[in-house]
Amino acid sequence: MAGGGPIKGPALTTGPVAGGEGLSQSAPVSGTLVTPPTGAVTGTFWRRFALRRPLAALIVQRLGLSVGLLFAVSLMIFGGVEALPGDFATTYLGQSATPQAVENIRKDLGLDKPLTERYLSWLGGAVKGDFGTSWASKNSVSEQIGKRLGNSLFLAFFAAIVSVPLAVALGMISVQYRNRLPDKIINVISLAAISLPEFFVGYLLILFFAVQMGVATFPATVYDSMGFGERLSAIALPVATLVLVVLAHMMRMTRAAILNVMSSAYVETAELKGLSAFRIIARHAAPNAVAPVINVIALNLAYLVVGVVVVEVVFVYPGMGQYMVDAVTVRDMPVVQACGLIFAAFYIFLNMAADILAILANPRLRHPR
Repeated sequence: MAGGGPIKGPALTTGPVAGGEGLSQSAPVSGTLVTPPTGAVTGTFWRRFALRRPLAALIVQRLGLSVGLLFAVSLMIFGGVEALPGDFATTYLGQSATPQAVENIRKDLGLDKPLTERYLSWLGGAVKGDFGTSWASKNSVSEQIGKRLGNSLFLAFFAAIVSVPLAVALGMISVQYRNRLPDKIINVISLAAISLPEFFVGYLLILFFAVQMGVATFPATVYDSMGFGERLSAIALPVATLVLVVLAHMMRMTRAAILNVMSSAYVETAELKGLSAFRIIARHAAPNAVAPVINVIALNLAYLVVGVVVVEVVFVYPGMGQYMVDAVTVRDMPVVQACGLIFAAFYIFLNMAADILAILANPRLRHPR
């Protein structure tokens, strides 16, 4: 068999091999390619979706996590309020109330029903925007919250449009003059502002601008018939307080994010080209530091909505915070639960929006490997 003629032997089988042996499933047979089953290559629907649309998959994940977290928070709010000592019926009727009178009030309010049934009823109404009726005033909680929430958002909006651009600008100036006098002055003032609680800042502003100088309005009362200019004048001191509270934190985080980017190679290349320091910061460093800055801004915007409780109480401002404090004093649980859930929803979904914006702003997150 040492000759160069063809080797005699059985012909190769071109059809399917019995038992699936002898030829690989992916080997060419009769000029065609037999591929593995579809499920082995593509996996589950979510895996196929994530591979084809990675950006959309990340956004859907953030939405799902936010909804799940809000559901968990609703459980905590309802359970925490139910676990508080005392009873509204006893508080409402007084210590001299008879047991029968207390039992009648509890029955009218539905407090005699099982805890699970009351939670599901409350959650179902909350999803529809119906938070029930106030125990103290007998008014619709949703209608009262609608008015108060508008006032709180009005206050937070003007605090945001002042603090966010100012914080970014001061952060860029601090980076441009880092370790020099302007940077040191900005850092000292920001540290002082962070160290002071908001109620103390509010009282100082009231003392200087409302009492001694008489150029500001106190208390900060707004009502439906007020003009736009009158509203702005009324909220001047609360807005200034909120700006001073959140400005320092946003400015320092902006400065830290830009300084972190300034050590990158492309920034050094821009410096070697002879570009000015401000142009390097504004055109090269700041856009690449936008993701952490967005997260910081979102957290502080959430504080402007959620953390206005103290500021509204100090300035007697008719917002959500003041409404919640008044409800706590009379143990009006539907109002407390509704305010707590709305505050949590704002905080959770503002953080979700920050995550989504960070994904859209970061190519490494848009195109994960």
